[in-house]
Amino acid sequence: MSSFLSHHLSLWEALRSLKIRAVADDKLSCGAGIAPESKYASENGEANAGMQREQKAVKESLISAYDRNVATRLKAELCAVDLNNHGYAREMANGSTQWCTSWREQFTVLLSRGLKERRHEAFNKLRIFQVLSVATLGGLLWWHTPLTHIQDRTALIFFFSVFWGFFPLYNAVFTFPQERPMLRKEQAAGMYRLSSYFLARTAGDLPMELALPTAFTFIMYWMGGLDPHPLTFLLSLLVVLFSVLVAQSLGLAVGAILMDVKQATTLASVTTLVFLMAGGYYVQQIPPFIAWLKYLSYSFYCYKLLLGVQFTEHDSYECSKGVMCPVTEYQAIKSVGLRRMWVDVCAMAVMLVGYRIVAYLALRHLQHR
Repeated sequence: MSSFLSHHLSLWEALRSLKIRAVADDKLSCGAGIAPESKYASENGEANAGMQREQKAVKESLISAYDRNVATRLKAELCAVDLNNHGYAREMANGSTQWCTSWREQFTVLLSRGLKERRHEAFNKLRIFQVLSVATLGGLLWWHTPLTHIQDRTALIFFFSVFWGFFPLYNAVFTFPQERPMLRKEQAAGMYRLSSYFLARTAGDLPMELALPTAFTFIMYWMGGLDPHPLTFLLSLLVVLFSVLVAQSLGLAVGAILMDVKQATTLASVTTLVFLMAGGYYVQQIPPFIAWLKYLSYSFYCYKLLLGVQFTEHDSYECSKGVMCPVTEYQAIKSVGLRRMWVDVCAMAVMLVGYRIVAYLALRHLQHR
């Protein structure tokens, strides 16, 4: 079928180019005052008119021959191609198509493409300046906070949980709405599985989304004067990176569900404000009928984990001049507690996986819609 189509398409293009060349030659000859060369041409107008009638007759003869011998078969072949494509699209929708490449090959190619496309976006100068400037200014504001200033130390810890709980969320919200046209076209063409695209997108974001939080923590942690023990610093860094992944997962889910940048950013702003208020620092005595709201906030769990890394139940602070009190009695720490840290880790892990599953299911719904 392909040879038949190529043969007749080439014939049609040859006839079309012949016609264009003949018209161009006529115009050039007339513009130069030179009569077209032909064995029937003469210097009088009757010969020119006869030549035009002959060209018109040849054109009509070729068109009628094409309609009689080629057009019917070509139309049937094209209709068969359309039906085959329609059947292929229907098989794609039903998930019964045999893919030309393996899942691993699709994942590898998509991961390589994602890294090349995203590296300039993730490490653009504006974003780097934004993160480093905030880290430097924050470090100067909390410069070497003394151990006795527990209020400033808890405020610094809460700032860690808030900034890296919300900054990745707003960046991730734009991911799927911006890639929606490309995703729909490539999925309609059957280029790859949705699962390979989603996991390649997720894996490709890890090194780029975690580099800036690591630099931020290195700068602000040591400038702020937090616990200098290497293990404490490493655990604090892991908690911050864990919070970044959870926040990114929520942003991906919101963007995949709404698929509209304005609506997604609006919902994300409302969510972040609620999580900020229920994070355990600003409102420490939440009414019982709405106290459950803080358990939906990953900022609350990140804040509690960072407190648990920096303080223990045996630590004390100077609550008044010459009087030492246990840190568990300080209201900002007492309201969240320092026990059962494994529960907080499990809660954030459930959020991490759950939000990404929601994002994947939303993309599947978009694929079949």
